[in-house]
Amino acid sequence: MKLLRSMILIPLLLVFAQSATPQSGKKAPEFSLKSADGRTITLSELRGKVVLVNFWATWCGPCRAEMPGFEEAYKKLKSKGFEIVGISLDRQGWADVTPFLKNVRVTYPIVIGYQNLVEAYGNFDAIPTSFLIDKQGHIVEQHIGYMSKEDLEKKVNSLL
Repeated sequence: MKLLRSMILIPLLLVFAQSATPQSGKKAPEFSLKSADGRTITLSELRGKVVLVNFWATWCGPCRAEMPGFEEAYKKLKSKGFEIVGISLDRQGWADVTPFLKNVRVTYPIVIGYQNLVEAYGNFDAIPTSFLIDKQGHIVEQHIGYMSKEDLEKKVNSLL
């Protein structure tokens, strides 16, 4: 019964996507994580840009569904000062993510996250969960669930 309830609850959490702002106005927690190509991505180095920090996993349907739209928005808005950092929460790390990225091409940085980082960002319990961060490094919005390209572009353009 407990397993069945979990199987029903998780998709419902993802279907009823919402924007919440429990972290709004707070300084975004710093991170320093390695990308697939070995670069170190740190949030502080992105100061001065509008940043979307997107927590996702390869097994998450809504996460996979939003990635092409994120890529389109990234290509369109990067030159205006927009950045995306995709933080995978896959338990097997690069063993899961590397083959996935061969089929789903994104040009924004992908890194592997960890539990302490999830806790620093409010210990959310559903993915995808994204945090929109302003140019000063403050969280403007936490978005739980799928985010469309149009919603992302609208939110980012209001901060650029």
